[in-house]
Amino acid sequence: MKSVEDDKLLEWAEQVAMYLARDGVPPIAGRILGWLMVCDPAEQSAGQISAAIGASRASLTLNLRLLTGMGFLSWRTRPGDRTMYYRMADDAWHAVVRKQIAGITAFLDITRQGLDLVGPDGERAARIRQAQATFSWMAAVFDNAPPLDQEEP
Repeated sequence: MKSVEDDKLLEWAEQVAMYLARDGVPPIAGRILGWLMVCDPAEQSAGQISAAIGASRASLTLNLRLLTGMGFLSWRTRPGDRTMYYRMADDAWHAVVRKQIAGITAFLDITRQGLDLVGPDGERAARIRQAQATFSWMAAVFDNAPPLDQEEP
């Protein structure tokens, strides 16, 4: 039976899910991530996660793989136990955001190739330059950002 505290934690996990859904993250993946941010113990089996967030095992497995591939989760087994236990990866948010920042640079390379392909003038080049200007701006913001203070607030 779920406690009032569990209900509040699940409501919070749902807020995480809805926030991430704005960027195309499936709601179940967001619920998993939100739950693993607040659950106790920090390591949970797929069965525990499924019971907590009310997701089917098939959907859960797919989304656990997605989150692991994105760098949010890590997993381990325990001696004598074939069950996989999931938890937030060390520095998960920092690592995921760093990957996104690296993607900005990669997209700038793609915009340069696009301009080489279509030439510097015309409507096609203008659309590419618009993307290039936005990604250049983001790269400059991140290049000039102070380092992340990873100590607890």
